[in-house]
Amino acid sequence: MSTASAAGNVVPVHGGFADGSGGMRPARWRPAARAVQPMATGAASGHDCDAVVVGGGPAGAAAAARLATEGFTTVLVDRAIFPRDKVCGDFVGPAALSELADLGVTGTEAFSATNAIGDCALHVDGDQLGVLAIPQVGGLPAYGRVIPRLQLDAWILDAAQRAGATVLHGRKATTIEQAPDAVTVHGHSAAGPWHLRTRLLVGADGSNSIIARALRGTVPPRQDRILAVRAYFDDVGGPADQADICLRSDSFPGYSWLFPAGGGQANVGVGMLVSTYPQTSRNLRELLLRLIAADAAMRHRLGGARMDGKVLGCPLTTYNPRLPLVGDRVMLVGDAAGLINPLNGEGIQYALHSARWAADVASGSLSSDRLDTASLHRYQQHVQHSLGQDMAFSRLVVQLIRNRHLNPVWLRAPGIIASRAKTDPDYAYRVGCVVTGLVPADRRLGLGLAAKTAGQAMISIRSGAPKHSPGHSGPSGRPAPAPFRNNVGGTAEPGLPSREFGDWAAGVGRAVTELIFQLTHAKFTRSRNEGHWAGSAPAGRQNQSRHGSPSQGGPCQRSPAGNRQASRKDRA
Repeated sequence: MSTASAAGNVVPVHGGFADGSGGMRPARWRPAARAVQPMATGAASGHDCDAVVVGGGPAGAAAAARLATEGFTTVLVDRAIFPRDKVCGDFVGPAALSELADLGVTGTEAFSATNAIGDCALHVDGDQLGVLAIPQVGGLPAYGRVIPRLQLDAWILDAAQRAGATVLHGRKATTIEQAPDAVTVHGHSAAGPWHLRTRLLVGADGSNSIIARALRGTVPPRQDRILAVRAYFDDVGGPADQADICLRSDSFPGYSWLFPAGGGQANVGVGMLVSTYPQTSRNLRELLLRLIAADAAMRHRLGGARMDGKVLGCPLTTYNPRLPLVGDRVMLVGDAAGLINPLNGEGIQYALHSARWAADVASGSLSSDRLDTASLHRYQQHVQHSLGQDMAFSRLVVQLIRNRHLNPVWLRAPGIIASRAKTDPDYAYRVGCVVTGLVPADRRLGLGLAAKTAGQAMISIRSGAPKHSPGHSGPSGRPAPAPFRNNVGGTAEPGLPSREFGDWAAGVGRAVTELIFQLTHAKFTRSRNEGHWAGSAPAGRQNQSRHGSPSQGGPCQRSPAGNRQASRKDRA
């Protein structure tokens, strides 16, 4: 059976049935300035379509929407039947909201009804250290939204269909077959086996991506994996516009979150690195329930709440700059590309950014019919330029905190930063820009910020250990390292076995080297190309932040207080 695309071509689906639909493109979407001439599909060219996107999450649906908008015959396949749920924290930050607006997703009453979050409270061992306001950066909103993936993914998928993409539900991709002039995707469905022969394949099939495994020839490294679980709760207390992040000395580097979804409901979850020194228990369901019962901050908001449904979990693959994102006629986006920040688990923002970057490169390559690795490599370069420094900084922090014997040290850092932020609005603003991913870390983590943090650390040391410190005072008056309690109730003495310490230290060395390389490369590239970009940036894109959000305003330009107040009214 075949399905007509918006471009007027016919997309044969071999061995299956098409249940997607085309549609008119939103009036706000305009073709690119360059002339786009998609290759003829079907029997004339031997291809079923110009592009196949495997995976219907935010990255895949957004990529399909953008390619279809450019006039390319695009087919999206997903093993699930939408709408479907997905384990996630559900928080959509300001930069991601800007991407959704560009896709035409935000103009509905249902979207406006989603819960807005303007503040985030940080807790350590039940003590609230401070409340961070999401900064106003350029033309981005000074808030995020909590949107369950059951709704969000379906909305972006609808945008792809309106743009002209064909969406095929209930089809699992199992293998790919590459040839010089095409990629064939094979899979199965309830109707039997199917295959599609395409000019370009976009892998957007999540952290356990079949496409990524075929491209890279291996599974993701264990060091790049994190685990997360979440559950929904009803009758949640506390302010509806405030998220909560909770750290505890007995479970760090794991952390828990509470994101209010409106109407008294909240998404509550916990994340943990797969690889720590020493190894932690992986029963995150048990850990989540224990944290809810033991943590004072969680008890305050969930004391009268009840769980709605089950605790669900999933593994996530974080960013690794050494792994390829492109191959001959193949591109990876979103979670399939590992575009998840290892420090905070943020993925939706990077999924939407990568979809736009990939579609931009793919459009040019499809038009010129140059789809080899070298031609598509510009996409990987864009990812490295835009995200490399931030991801390298996060990987360094994550590698440091893998050493759980130093938890008393690591858990003092949030208190030091929070103390400085309470008395220095500019410092708080800069930290907020970095924490929320609104500007690159290399622009905000300058000498001034580092000096202020170091100065506050000295003040904290002289004033003694913070209340939440799990250590006890030694002869010198400083907190002595304390045994930590692991997830199954045992204790461990300080000190790592020599082999574990060697692995940890080597990892720190690699992370430091990577960060230095990324910062140096970014500075060199910026100084070399700044003048060129200023003179050649397309209209409408000159004001985008370097992270690529289609927003107005420069990177981390502080908005007047009046704008901040106005944004609060907007989200209300």
